[in-house]
Amino acid sequence: MTDTYTPPKVWTWEHANGGEFASINRPIAGATHDKELPVGAHPYQLYSLATPNGVKVTVLFEELLAAGYDAEYDAWLIRITEGDQFGSGFVQVNPNSKIPALMDRSGKSPIRVFESAAIMLHLAETFGTFLTAEARPEMLSWLFWQMGSAPYLGGGFGHFYAYAPGKWQYPIDRFAMETKRQLDVLDRHLADKDWMAGGVYTIADMAIWAWYGQLVLGRLYNAAKFLDVTSYKNMVEWAGRIDARPAVQRGRMVNRISGEPEMQLHERHDASDFNTKIQDKISAQ
Repeated sequence: MTDTYTPPKVWTWEHANGGEFASINRPIAGATHDKELPVGAHPYQLYSLATPNGVKVTVLFEELLAAGYDAEYDAWLIRITEGDQFGSGFVQVNPNSKIPALMDRSGKSPIRVFESAAIMLHLAETFGTFLTAEARPEMLSWLFWQMGSAPYLGGGFGHFYAYAPGKWQYPIDRFAMETKRQLDVLDRHLADKDWMAGGVYTIADMAIWAWYGQLVLGRLYNAAKFLDVTSYKNMVEWAGRIDARPAVQRGRMVNRISGEPEMQLHERHDASDFNTKIQDKISAQ
């Protein structure tokens, strides 16, 4: 990078910052429009999209169903590029306006659960599976390692390598270095273990696979060659075993935008004046 930037004394949001997701970036929370969420007939109502964070949960749901548990769910597509996550109904389920979000309607009163790891832990504990009592601290450590580490991969490396409005060496180098360090952490850990928590396939494997497994399988950011992912041989082997599971293959397909299955269809708001609503809300504060 040759250009330098002198930050103002007080930052103000005056225009979109560029990049593929500029239209939904904003410095405030809350709803921008009234929009109720659809509710289906099954005990679990999932509002999501087939990003890595969304795939974590749909893979778990499909694994639960494959194992014979009564984990039937309705998966409603949330189009984040159109601002569905800022509808009033979604914000009631997740005030942070991020997918995935879950309404558990299996009991007497509906329960909202947001943040992917919280949803996974809630479901795994509800059904008493894909956990490990013997290595629970190890499993939880890796589950939350993923939550803390993936923003460097997605919001850091992925953004500047694939989505930013320009290619700048400094941020790409910075986040490529950290992504490769994380891959090395995982590759070394899996050198003498079948699964992240030892001998049992758990939600920690599902969560990490959705991000790092798919990365080494060449599915994220078109960056496999750039990151030399095949050099992480233990990771590649582990990711391939998970990828071969039928439940994982089904979970990857849920809430994909291309060729939308019928179960994903729901009423969508008109996002044509989306940015205007955001600007008006900021001006009013």
